[in-house]
Amino acid sequence: MRNYRLYLIRHGLTSGNIEGKYIGLTDLPLCEEGQKAITELAKKELYPNVQKVYSSPLKRCLETADIIYPEKLLLRVDEIAECDFGEYEGKTPAELESRPDYADWIKGGYEAAPPGGESYGHFAIRCLDGLEFIFKNMMKEDITSAAVITHSGVIMNLLAGYGLPKMRPIDFAVNQGEGYEIHLSTFLWQRGPVFEIKGRIF
Repeated sequence: MRNYRLYLIRHGLTSGNIEGKYIGLTDLPLCEEGQKAITELAKKELYPNVQKVYSSPLKRCLETADIIYPEKLLLRVDEIAECDFGEYEGKTPAELESRPDYADWIKGGYEAAPPGGESYGHFAIRCLDGLEFIFKNMMKEDITSAAVITHSGVIMNLLAGYGLPKMRPIDFAVNQGEGYEIHLSTFLWQRGPVFEIKGRIF
């Protein structure tokens, strides 16, 4: 059985991360500190060598990909962009804590969504669609190792929803520039869809 290795890597630091804001589809670039941190990690050669890179279309991911894998073929995948936070976009939890709709959203649930934003359920299916596209593209092009530069929400959603062993989303939280190695196979994917979580990349 052939395994396909994917490395899910969170983008570098942005000003929104520093300020503790919900930043979903707002197209922030890496801040200076974020650029420096990713550059230092890349210099240490901590990231695995891959044949191809897939990235969220947002600047913070594309810039991260360019620092880590400057010479690798890159394909943008819209489905692995961060969640659309609607009216909560650009706000901190402290700014939202008095809103009843925010309290309801925090409780979770498939249909829960910020006003004007994306539901948990829709986000989960979108992330899965993105991973399936990547997997099919890898098989079509005979690629067995690839990096996916994406967002914290995407990584936690995919690992908790479709990864083995099963854990809570928060258990898969990673800092900027960190990530997980997963293995996909047609056998598991067709029966799940599920994949194996091999662990953190460093």
